[in-house]
Amino acid sequence: MSRDLTAIVGAGALGVMYAGQIHRAGLPVAFVAEGERAERLRRETILLNGGALDVPVIGWDHPPAAHIIIAVKHHHLPEVCRYLGEASLAGPDSAVLSVMNGIESEEKLQAALDRKSGAVVLPAMAAGMDAVRTDGGVSYAALGRIFYGAPPDRPGPLAERALRRMKSFLEQAGIPGVIPEDITHAIWNKYMLNVGINQWSAVLRARYHVFHQEGPGRNLMRAAMREVLAVARARGVNLSESDLEGWFPVVESLGARGKTSMLQDVEARRKTEVEMLAGHLVEMGEELGVATPVNQCLLEAIRVIEEGYSSAR
Repeated sequence: MSRDLTAIVGAGALGVMYAGQIHRAGLPVAFVAEGERAERLRRETILLNGGALDVPVIGWDHPPAAHIIIAVKHHHLPEVCRYLGEASLAGPDSAVLSVMNGIESEEKLQAALDRKSGAVVLPAMAAGMDAVRTDGGVSYAALGRIFYGAPPDRPGPLAERALRRMKSFLEQAGIPGVIPEDITHAIWNKYMLNVGINQWSAVLRARYHVFHQEGPGRNLMRAAMREVLAVARARGVNLSESDLEGWFPVVESLGARGKTSMLQDVEARRKTEVEMLAGHLVEMGEELGVATPVNQCLLEAIRVIEEGYSSAR
């Protein structure tokens, strides 16, 4: 194993933010990429809060890393799973953490790892950060926190060791981490927030300030988020109205001019994660007999926005 190396898969806003924090802490860190993407990362200067970030780029066949942080968009997940199931970057003792949005990535990543290394994916979610990627690089004021835990369906010494290693690493790196009593609840809770704020911000072209106060913006969020409540309960996840309302103080703490990742994607005419948010929720609702009309509308609206990218050029 590459002693203490943290490999970051994804050089978007979150990946660059975490790479910068780990680098400042004096710990070894590298981005993972292949082909043209790797060449571009090596060639171009990565800017973080206005300064150059000098982090090496390694390939998937690098010796196993101690920690692997997955920070890619949903549509890149199949490619990441393919590499994890074939390459050497993840070894049996690697601790893998996904900070992707949604509730699907851990299961798919674990299935890929089980084909080769058997490394453990620790279920996780990131909250409270405000990183933004523009043509001028990545900027952020709030690092936020990573909530993580042992996989509920994979108890045992391997998972316990991975959890201890990740806890020690995050403390050394200065990345705030929380191990909640119920990580499944925490991940669904964050999914509920993303369903509410990410999608409406993209449709409305709204920055965080639109959702800072009581009014139409928050009401729209609540309508989408309550459909997550209904689906979660049908799946046996005990989300509550108080969980929903508990997100608004967090939203208020985010910079008024900040933008969600989905709004950034729409403004840059990039593919969004709507299939992973509204799309997955609508599918689950259909399977469970739970109506999700608000998210059906959001799904169609954002698909229309994406289809308009080519004609707007």
